[in-house]
Amino acid sequence: MSIAKTAKKGVTFCNPNQINEGYTLFSTYNYDVWLIDMEGYIVNRWRTPYTPGAHQWLLPNGNLLFAGMIKSHEEMGLPVEMSAIGGVLLEFDWDSNLVWKATVPYQNHDIRPLENGHVLYHSYNPDGILPHHIAVRMKGGRSGTEFEGKVWGDMVHEIDREGRTVWEWKACEHLDPEIDASCVLENRTLWPYINSLWICQDGNVLMSLRAPNEAIKVSYETGDVVARYGKGKITHGHDARELDNGNILLFDNGSHRHEYLPNYSRVVEIDPDTDEIVWEYKASYPPDFYSPVCGGCERLPNGNTVICDSWNGRIFEVTHEGELVWEYMSPFVGSIVGMNTTMMWRAHRYESDSPALKGRDLDRKKFPRENRMFGPDSFNNRFIPSMF
Repeated sequence: MSIAKTAKKGVTFCNPNQINEGYTLFSTYNYDVWLIDMEGYIVNRWRTPYTPGAHQWLLPNGNLLFAGMIKSHEEMGLPVEMSAIGGVLLEFDWDSNLVWKATVPYQNHDIRPLENGHVLYHSYNPDGILPHHIAVRMKGGRSGTEFEGKVWGDMVHEIDREGRTVWEWKACEHLDPEIDASCVLENRTLWPYINSLWICQDGNVLMSLRAPNEAIKVSYETGDVVARYGKGKITHGHDARELDNGNILLFDNGSHRHEYLPNYSRVVEIDPDTDEIVWEYKASYPPDFYSPVCGGCERLPNGNTVICDSWNGRIFEVTHEGELVWEYMSPFVGSIVGMNTTMMWRAHRYESDSPALKGRDLDRKKFPRENRMFGPDSFNNRFIPSMF
């Protein structure tokens, strides 16, 4: 565990009158998962045996569901585009004791706990490459960028507590390689590059697809694609979620935009009936907010949105009008693809009355050493209004 050596770390801004109070869960590319309060004090720390291989979640019983990276992409003989790889699902109790484990080869990016106790996750095809008759029809991507002359495929799995697969979906069996064509500037290493999963109110599965620049809804019953969102409007997005009003919230990373401006990221809300963007957040000078990879977004009960600027190790909260009301800069340094970084996966805000936190000891005094090193008292941030 090491600390970043840049000026602003921890909570750098907070407007206590406009935030949606709660506790924020996140991890960086080291072996720890952190839960912080709105002042940036650490209230829980999970020590894990692995670097994260996906986002993590608190379960209703307060346990942590975590995906770990068993081997790096280099050790598995995979290209750098497939570096977001896990391989094992782990459940820890509040005190970091392991209570459940499942081996999930080629798992990557996202995991989703289900109400029935099962886990939904996606992986690269364990048998590797796309079938030849699909690969030859695949449109888009830069010619000659296949990995060792081949294209890898994606799939989604649902497993029970015994690790048995109870549902499975292969992208190549349900997507059209011409309709769901890759971005022309994308490498042809992986298609369609699933990077997030969400269970919709109707029981179907919402997926974000990086390579074709879209999100899709898949029928849980048939596996058919029943809707597509954002085509021609987003580029290489992540973390597609269905909101309570039925709209789709999505982190639009913004790489390869067909604009004269430099690349920039934004968060968009899409009306599924019209496929039109009805709300967006971007920086006043758009390139000031840009995460080329990962990224996350979450609509809060008061209408604010928590955004994870993954590349820069930044979590921030904005109002519906786009006003910044809270910002946290991660002080934690990890390592990925040979570089030291404060980069993180995503962040999730839990309200104090969340079932996951019911009866839990959230006293910051339990972690004196961690808070001396990484809490707000260790940082000289001069722009925080009086808090609480």
